[in-house]
Amino acid sequence: MTKDAPDPIETALDDALAHRLPRHRPTPDFTRRLRARLGEAHVTAPAPVAAPTPVAPSNRWRSVLAPFGSALAAAAIVVLVARPASMPAPEWSLADEAVSDHLRVVASPRPPEIESGGIHQVKPWFTGRVDFAPRVAFAGDDEFPLVGGSLGYVRDHKAAVFQFRHRLHAITLLVFPSAGLPWPTGDVTALGRLSVVEAASRGFSVLLWRDGELGYALVSDVNRADLEALAPKINP
Repeated sequence: MTKDAPDPIETALDDALAHRLPRHRPTPDFTRRLRARLGEAHVTAPAPVAAPTPVAPSNRWRSVLAPFGSALAAAAIVVLVARPASMPAPEWSLADEAVSDHLRVVASPRPPEIESGGIHQVKPWFTGRVDFAPRVAFAGDDEFPLVGGSLGYVRDHKAAVFQFRHRLHAITLLVFPSAGLPWPTGDVTALGRLSVVEAASRGFSVLLWRDGELGYALVSDVNRADLEALAPKINP
């Protein structure tokens, strides 16, 4: 509908006001009684009933909506004042990122990109796929078997992802360059030679530590004590 095209609803209302409202001519009995009361000379034939002058649609609806205009404007002002100019971004942490990557790995319907034939098969697979050499010494054992590996990301850093298991629990190890990432400053736990920051996010336990220029994140829903037993095996 163009700007100048008539609104069909307003057109129908105009037609009803102009032509469809009932208009009754006076009855002969009413005319006789009126003449008897006022005198014949003063009574002339009743003039035809004039059709009501249609009100311009824009003016009619403006008069109807005018009382609400101030209220609508006030409501708009209240909304603009109440809404903050900018909403603060949610705080991001390495623990949150590690849990998101762990969930992505666990939820994937595909097997690992490199299924485990031992650490000496999994580690070389990352050559050329990441721009660093992941230092992982643990080849897996009966308690924590190595399942395989795949590529991942921690923020905009490529990560080497190692997948372990403990009974029916999945364990994800992320290895990534730590430069430029906001490293957590919580309480530090000594596990062998490692200085580990322990965290929790969405019900998962997360162990974070650094070894030289590389960062490590170990994530699972196993007991934290089980992760604490695995971490020193990865970087003895």
